[in-house]
This record gives sequence, structure tokens and C-alpha cells, in this order.
Amino acid sequence: MTDEERPAVPTDRPAWTRDHAARLRRDETNVTPIIYPPEANLDEDLHVWDTWWLRDRDGSPAEVNGRRVVFALTASSKLLPGKRHDVATIRYFHSADGESWETGGRVFEPEGTLGSRQWAGSALHDDGDVYLYYTAAGLSDEPELTYSQRIALATGGTIDADDGGVSIEGPWDHSVLLEPDGEWYEREAQSRGMTYTFRDPWFFEDPASGETYLLFEANTPVPEGSDACDGDAARQAFNGSVGIAHSPTGDPTEFELRPPLLDAVCVNQELERPHLVVRDGTYYLFVSSHHHTFAPDIEGYDALYGFVADGLRGDYEPLNGHGMILTNPANAPFQAYSWLAYDHGDELLVTSFFNYFDYDRPSMDDVALLPEDEQMRRFGGTLAPTVRVALEGSETRVRGTLGHGHLPLARESLPADPFEGDVGAERDPYRY
Repeated sequence: MTDEERPAVPTDRPAWTRDHAARLRRDETNVTPIIYPPEANLDEDLHVWDTWWLRDRDGSPAEVNGRRVVFALTASSKLLPGKRHDVATIRYFHSADGESWETGGRVFEPEGTLGSRQWAGSALHDDGDVYLYYTAAGLSDEPELTYSQRIALATGGTIDADDGGVSIEGPWDHSVLLEPDGEWYEREAQSRGMTYTFRDPWFFEDPASGETYLLFEANTPVPEGSDACDGDAARQAFNGSVGIAHSPTGDPTEFELRPPLLDAVCVNQELERPHLVVRDGTYYLFVSSHHHTFAPDIEGYDALYGFVADGLRGDYEPLNGHGMILTNPANAPFQAYSWLAYDHGDELLVTSFFNYFDYDRPSMDDVALLPEDEQMRRFGGTLAPTVRVALEGSETRVRGTLGHGHLPLARESLPADPFEGDVGAERDPYRY
């Protein structure tokens, strides 16, 4: 096949390039403290992992009668942690102070939900209405688990709060919002990668235009014989992207696909949990990704990555010249994951879940080699300490931590000592 005959992958989009990613390194600006287990998990009966907050339309954490609400993927804590995604259920938790959390319960009844299980998404609180966007993984009543993914929405539920807590009740109406088109976004049948992605919807209202969008994780189609990655088929399998859909009317229940915000073809296969923070007209795009989802010859990390542009559809460039904002220490490389950032004055606050601790093997695959009781012991399965990050233009620096699962609101002042109140975190973080 001649160069003229090779199918092309679009090159007119912002891209995270191999040159950018080749600069990735742990250093004193991006390594987070060692995490130790809290005195008690969020719920001892549950594994808790990917979490997201109930947010107002402007993106800030919402309050319902003075209470904060988070949603999370959950499974029974009696289950081996590696099996939890196969039975993931969305539950909600609430707090009067953003530090002590109570379990509210399961959000959906099994009947009527889309998919054989539900994966991560986002939640909008708008004038008393609740919109819960989620990933419908697999198909209802499938005899064996599949990994097809669609972006779904649940509406019609009610949320009430009083001094005793928060109650979220159905009935919910479930609908499929988006499916991949095969042109901008890869369909499962087109996938050549280690995993397939069309998931993690994140509601966003652009403060500059007032327009309504959904961000999501996806893959860019790379046809067989493409010229991408200099024709290297092994690298072409790493084709992650940040997708976006637009609501022409502002209706949070109707969206149309648009071309990706960011491509990572030849670099990374999974740009998970994409979300945006806008500060003073500057747009910061964040994703989580794993060590093992980077293409060959790139040394990446389980980390939060970020990009900056001067507008929603701007030319995104990686923060810090390479994209990494924070990562786990080398001697605890998988201790936290699934980071979400929000603006808090002159800092970013970054939440995540407590993943595997007391574990420094080079791959998560090795977890399965441990005895089952050790797999259970080393899985955190609860909220991780909130990380404080200084953000100045295109540069970031880890400042310290708050306690496990601490979710301050914008009006709340933070301790002057960045490590004050960092329950379960080692004070000297820089072991890289």
C-alpha cells in the first residue's frame, strides 16, 4: 500500500502527542502523599470506587438543604475487588459537613435500568430536578457479560433533604442519549485496542456561551492500514479521545455528537472521566489514565492529566509541558485512582478513591496472583484524601491533602497548612 492509499486519521484536532508524553516524570511537584487506611471506611459493607458529586448547572458541588451529595459505583465488600465492575451499582451518600458521610442507598431499582450494570457518569441538580447521566455497560438480561457501552440518562427521580439526611427516590425514566457513530467515535466492532471505551458522561455548561454539552471518554477510529503512528499497528491500538456532544436547545436530555475535543492516538488508549474547570476564561480539561494504557515506549503512570486552552474548542496543550498533574508515589503506584478536580479559590481540589495500598508491584495484573485474603486486605474501597493542587496558568503543583473524602464548598476556607487534617496521609509526600 502506498502512502497515498493509506486511510488518514484527522490531524486538525488538538492532540496529546508522543513528544509530550515522552517528558512524563515523577518529581517534587506531582507526587501525592502515601495514603493509609482511615479509621473506618465510608461503608464497611461496600466496596466504593468511582465517585462523582451532585453538581449545580455551573459545575460547582450542589447543596440540598445544606447537604452535599455524592454518587459512587459500589459492590458488596464480600466480593473480590477485581470482580466489582461486573456487578457495579450506583449508590448515593450525603453529608452535612462534607467530611462525615452517610449511606443513602441504591439509586435505581434493577428494573428499567439500561445495561447489565451501570458505570460512572455525572449528576445535575437543576431547579429541583435531578438528571443522572451514566454508562450503560453490557445489555440487560445478557446471558454472559459483554462490554458494549452506551451513554444513558435517568430522569424523573426526586431528591429531598431535611435535618435527618437526604432521600433520592424514583421512579426513574431511563433512555439512551448517545451511541458511537463509527466516524468520529469508534464502535465496538471497529476496536483493535485492549479495551473499548464509550463512557463516563460529564455534564458541562460553557460559561462563555451558555451552551450545554456532555463530555465523555471514547476512541478515535483508526482504520486498518492507516498512516497514523507511521503505520505502526501496535501503536495504532492506543487511540483514546475526549468526546463531546452538544445540546442545540440547552435541554439536558437531548444531545448531538460533535468531533472530539482531544485525541491521543499513538499515545494512550483510555482518557477516563473527562471533565472541565474554567477559570478566568481559561479552560482546563482533565482526564485520568493508567500506566498500562500508554502505547509502547511511553512510560506513563496511574495519574490525573490535564490540558489548557483559551476556549472550549481551543487548541489544548498539556499542562506542565507533558500533561501530568498528580500521580501516586513509586512505592504505592496504585493507591488512588479516578480523580475529579474542581476550582476552590486559588487552588484545585481533587477527589478520588482509595485503591490498592501496601502494594508496589509494577502491574495491577499481579493483584490476581495474591491470595484472596490479601486481595481483600489491600483494596481500600473507600474515598481517598482530597488533594490540594496549586494552579498557575499552565503549571501545577501538589500542595498537600485534606482528609479522606473531604468535599469543601467554595465559601469554606482551607487550613493554612496544606497538610492540616490529612487523616491517613504520610506528611512527607515526595518519594518518587
